[in-house]
Amino acid sequence: MGIRKFPLTLHLIVTLVCVFAALYMVFEYAPEEVTMGEVQRIFYIHVPAAWTAFVAYFLLFAGSVAYLWKRAPGADDLAHAAGEVGFVFCTCVLVTGPLWAKPVWGIWWTWDARLTSTFVLWLLFISYLMLRSYVQNPGRAAALAAVVGIIGFVDVPIVYMSIRWWRTQHPQPVVAGGAESGLEPAMRWTLLVSWGAFLCLLSYLLRRRLALAAARREAAALRRTLALQSSGE
Repeated sequence: MGIRKFPLTLHLIVTLVCVFAALYMVFEYAPEEVTMGEVQRIFYIHVPAAWTAFVAYFLLFAGSVAYLWKRAPGADDLAHAAGEVGFVFCTCVLVTGPLWAKPVWGIWWTWDARLTSTFVLWLLFISYLMLRSYVQNPGRAAALAAVVGIIGFVDVPIVYMSIRWWRTQHPQPVVAGGAESGLEPAMRWTLLVSWGAFLCLLSYLLRRRLALAAARREAAALRRTLALQSSGE
């Protein structure tokens, strides 16, 4: 059974169960980190939010490519929905990051490679959405936004690889960072469950946003039909 046939109400229930399970693991199951203490628990929100923002921007990129290739309205709807939902997750990254940084680094923000490239990604989400809002012609807005979405995707691997390519304020990666990296098993499971909860939330919000886009398209078609009938009378 495809995700589109999965009832939205049940999808919401599953998402809430995953979110509460993740919160339990973050605050009760995962051990306290030795160096940073309790503030390190922001890690289980900050990192999954970043990964989920990457997934959202990939969907925006894929939808943009599909729209320019086939001019399919559904592909444009996916890109637009991913842009809106991804912006929320990217904002979560920029909020939780400074909350974690201040007690650990002693500073809210520093313009290192990881922070700067993430901020650029956030601006790309904003630029994409502003372009959709301010260009009046729907077809032109979709095409221009698709170009922005495709070009902007270059920043996603830059954000991910920044701490590997340059020396930054951020510590070296603890996931897929090489032989010296890794997490204690309880921490690793907490991180994965948290990311699963974020992905469930992403998919639910995308489905709701796509349903809204479909309803708007049907309403516009109905208005055109009524206008034609009125002009013919």
